[in-house]
Amino acid sequence: MPFTYHFYLEEKLPLKAKIDKIIIIKHEHKMYVYSKEELLKTYKISMGRGKGKKHFEGDKKTPEGKYFIDSKNPRSSFHLNLGISYPNKDDIKYAKKSGKSPGGLIKIHGLKNGLGFIGKFHRLFDWTRGCIAVTNYEIEELYRATPIGTPIIIKK
Repeated sequence: MPFTYHFYLEEKLPLKAKIDKIIIIKHEHKMYVYSKEELLKTYKISMGRGKGKKHFEGDKKTPEGKYFIDSKNPRSSFHLNLGISYPNKDDIKYAKKSGKSPGGLIKIHGLKNGLGFIGKFHRLFDWTRGCIAVTNYEIEELYRATPIGTPIIIKK
């Protein structure tokens, strides 16, 4: 029997899918996307290098809380991106109490432009400054199927 690469293939998001909810479970390194309460697909992700909940600008942590997709950028320095509405009111309040900036510019994105060949190997470690990273193919699926305003919940 000839060697095949089937075990490398991952399920594709249906072309007509419309994502209406995203849940990220950080300790699982997974992102779950839903349509009408039906799980459409699970993505393996990389996140911020810092451990715990994001509190301040520059802490390299991925936030936790309730947000929404607030933008789409086809000209990102990373292969496409979906903007996350971080910081929310609670994040701002916490940072202000400490006299610091909560930061911002948290995205779901692909790999750095020119480094797409890394593919799934980016998942071997957390490498972002707080964003959620997927492969370039996966961000293309997500970008196509996720409208601005889609709720996103990021849990510990």
